Amino acid sequence: MSTRGERARRAGWWITLGVASLLTVMCVCLLFAAIRNDGAISAQLGTATATVDSVAFDRTIIHFETPDGIVHSPANGVLYPDGLAAGQLVRIEYDASDPELARVAGRSATNTLLPLGSFVFFTWLVAGPALWWIRRQDKRAKAEVAAAA
Repeated sequence: MSTRGERARRAGWWITLGVASLLTVMCVCLLFAAIRNDGAISAQLGTATATVDSVAFDRTIIHFETPDGIVHSPANGVLYPDGLAAGQLVRIEYDASDPELARVAGRSATNTLLPLGSFVFFTWLVAGPALWWIRRQDKRAKAEVAAAA
């Protein structure tokens, strides 16, 4: 029969492992999504000069005109916007079949490797010692129970 503490440690170990694994899988999926978006843009490449309308934490909004005279402003913003400022003119590349998919010219999915890799590294930097500590506490409790018996 397991004790309440043993069950709590086991649950904590699985929850910690699950959260760290989920975050890792999410980062890998984000990398593959960036690669897929780059492939779509490269398959039907269009280029333009865009004006940066606003820069926020979660997205950078731009607007640009395609050769057919239509002005586009991707609702989700531009991909790889690091270093842009409102009012700036920037060269972009976009998917000619879907101008809502645009990236800053010369940038690609490789720009996501450092932030995603760092996030995964620090996730496991926290989760690894936490998992080790939970296991150590569990072994210590089991040893105490065995010594008392």
